[in-house]
Amino acid sequence: MSSGPAVRACLERPIGTAVAEQAQWYALRTRSRHEKMVVEQLEQQGIENFLPLVKRERQWSDRVKEVALPLFSGYAFVRMVIASADRLRVLQTHGVAGLVGIRGMGLPIPEVQIESLKSILVNQVPFAERPFLQIGQRVRIKGGSLDGIEGLLTGYKGDRSLVISVEPIQRSLSICVEGYRVEPV
Repeated sequence: MSSGPAVRACLERPIGTAVAEQAQWYALRTRSRHEKMVVEQLEQQGIENFLPLVKRERQWSDRVKEVALPLFSGYAFVRMVIASADRLRVLQTHGVAGLVGIRGMGLPIPEVQIESLKSILVNQVPFAERPFLQIGQRVRIKGGSLDGIEGLLTGYKGDRSLVISVEPIQRSLSICVEGYRVEPV
């Protein structure tokens, strides 16, 4: 009787060795207005990160200027193996207040949530920020430039909206899905 490849791999691994953990996304809390500085330092250390930025107009006494501001004030995202030396390097980065999660241990963020945020920003899909929602049906968009994006379907002012949530930091975006085909997940 032949055993499968997964069983053979487990049997061939020396006792006491663990399968290498896969890098996952985590949310970082940052000090106020330190998001960009934290991301720059992480880049210099070679640690993969993501800081979603949005352009907003700001009024000064003598001019109006368009500036890139963090989408989620006080947060940045980092991709790492939580049980590696990177965790300590991230936590020691100037401006980092800690990982988002239970007792500061960090809760992994599903890859699909980070990819959804990136897709919305890259495709310049209009969105409105929403309070974090815990109720509603989880759905996926089928077809078009937003194919595969998942979120909570809600009704807002008579239209159909999809709320994309990053659960560990309890922040959400809302996009209009009129004209898109939506299916339950």
